[in-house]
Amino acid sequence: MITVTEVTATAGALKRLSDEGVSIWLDDLSRKRIESGNLAELVDTRNVVGVTTNPSIFQAAIGSGEGYEEQLADLAVRKVTVEEAVRMMTTADVRAAADILRPVYEATGGQDGRVSIEVDPRLAHNTAATIAEAKQLAWLVDRSNVMIKIPATKAGLPAITEVIGEGISVNVTLIFSLERYREVMDAYLAGLEKARAAGIDLATIHSVASFFVSRVDSEIDKRLTALATDEALALKGKAALANARLAYEAYEDVFSSARWTVLAGAKANKQRPLWASTGVKDPSYKDTLYVDELVAPGTVNTMPEATLNATADHGDIHGDTVTGGYAQARADLDAVERLGISYDVVVKQLEDEGVAKFEVAWQDLLDAVAKSLSSKGVDGE
Repeated sequence: MITVTEVTATAGALKRLSDEGVSIWLDDLSRKRIESGNLAELVDTRNVVGVTTNPSIFQAAIGSGEGYEEQLADLAVRKVTVEEAVRMMTTADVRAAADILRPVYEATGGQDGRVSIEVDPRLAHNTAATIAEAKQLAWLVDRSNVMIKIPATKAGLPAITEVIGEGISVNVTLIFSLERYREVMDAYLAGLEKARAAGIDLATIHSVASFFVSRVDSEIDKRLTALATDEALALKGKAALANARLAYEAYEDVFSSARWTVLAGAKANKQRPLWASTGVKDPSYKDTLYVDELVAPGTVNTMPEATLNATADHGDIHGDTVTGGYAQARADLDAVERLGISYDVVVKQLEDEGVAKFEVAWQDLLDAVAKSLSSKGVDGE
């Protein structure tokens, strides 16, 4: 974390990124970050205008116990269940972060200043339970600048429509494929139409679609490396950017359609693409690759702090790096496919793994909290 004494100029790469129409969100949250003033400082000095969380982030934060001791003790005295304790702690953090970001929310008309919290990942394949959980989380956090994260599984799609239709803002997460992304946008538009029919002011509903980036390269690069041909090795590091750029092309298509025009006339907001998983996994790649090369207006880039700081230090922001590259993006993905690496197989695997990883992180968090409650004389049952 940067310290409160560190002075960071805002006239560098992060400001240039913001000026290009990219909203910078932090992909991390903890009680320590909130209470130390670090989150507020990142808003002031790093152009951060939003926060995303996920089960892995909360597992790392709460699992450490730092900053949560007093609340854990209170929860133990009340003899709450483990799951209730986790929800009380996570929603408290999101509520506090939302309050810090409230001025940004007001200044941007609700577009930014957002904090996202995810439904229990164990519900990813249960539509009804996801809907109920999303409504409960929105009620628990009780802040208009919260976004409820719903995974883009098949079961998640109708949940997105229903929750948007209730007037709740949604961050759709774990999107890997272009086909699924179009389904997500369709679910969003259907939700807006449902909300409009119910008399809800569409201007109050916001959404982002979290399209994952680095994991695509990690999986496809592994397969290219195994092939070990010059042609295969030359394609390493290209698939993730190609996939994201074609997602933006799909976004432009959907949000210029006749269907969208009707909703825009009712003051609906576009569902912005959000570049997620933008921390570089391969150390041979530039650490700001998925920031520098995914600059496009009307997008969000949610970054782990290491990527945020790297961008501030040496990011190369030089205008739109997305919209002129659609033909090359298609060529790159086609070249990968010709080598026998199935795009459909890869993105399905990544979706399945993404849900599974969050389920494991959530269970690890439950186990850590159960142990803490038990140590205070409560078994958590």
